[in-house]
Amino acid sequence: MNICVCIKQVPDTNEIKVDPVTHTLVRKGVPSIVNPFDTYAQEVGVRLKEKLGGKVVVISMGPEQAKEAIKTCLSVGADAGYLISSRKFGGSDTLATSYILSEAIKAVEEKEGLKFDLILCGKQAVDGDTAQVGPEIAEHLGLPQITYALDIIEKDGDIQVKRECDEGYDMISTQLPAVVTVVRLPYEPRYPTIKSKMAAKKKEIPVLTEEDIPAINLERCGLSGSPTKVKKTYTPVTEKNGVKLQDIEAEDAAKQVVKLIYDAKIL
Repeated sequence: MNICVCIKQVPDTNEIKVDPVTHTLVRKGVPSIVNPFDTYAQEVGVRLKEKLGGKVVVISMGPEQAKEAIKTCLSVGADAGYLISSRKFGGSDTLATSYILSEAIKAVEEKEGLKFDLILCGKQAVDGDTAQVGPEIAEHLGLPQITYALDIIEKDGDIQVKRECDEGYDMISTQLPAVVTVVRLPYEPRYPTIKSKMAAKKKEIPVLTEEDIPAINLERCGLSGSPTKVKKTYTPVTEKNGVKLQDIEAEDAAKQVVKLIYDAKIL
């Protein structure tokens, strides 16, 4: 089974900072990681490859530094990786990003001389939380999609997906090729070894620009191809202004709580 895993390099969520003047993310000096949900998608892909054979190819769109995220994936089982990068792709929203990735997937298939049976994505990126890119890739490619996957099983040439839902989970089957987005799994992604890290560092990461994706329509990329705009990004101000009631009877505490709520004009 040939599998494409779409990943994103994101700022470490514990280190996110916002410029108070420009209201944009401060990336300089902030450590970056592979989007956590994408690491689960990668693990599912590698497990399927180990069981069924085939190839796992990682694709990421971003600046040059995103190669490090791809190399992280190569160190834990991916066979090849491609970076999609161009100034003309900058400022893309989820619709433009998913379009670029869908065209890049076709270009990578040509370069690898294969067809992907399965395209995996994390359910969402922790820096945007839209959960839109995976399903939009499926729409651009005209493929069936299943979201919120907890597990994927190959069965008679198709796949059966254990899909998370409010009541527990559903079991859904679909033909291949298909797009599946993955949630946090019951098991953790594997860790790289020193040997696999060294091997990944030596691997070349080809960079694909618009010139390497001949069918791409640049009017659908970047800011011009993005119908949504980010007006402002900011970090909420947290204030420690709680009141602690100690050493008083429950009845008196309840009266105090009511008075505090009333004084704050909540009631």
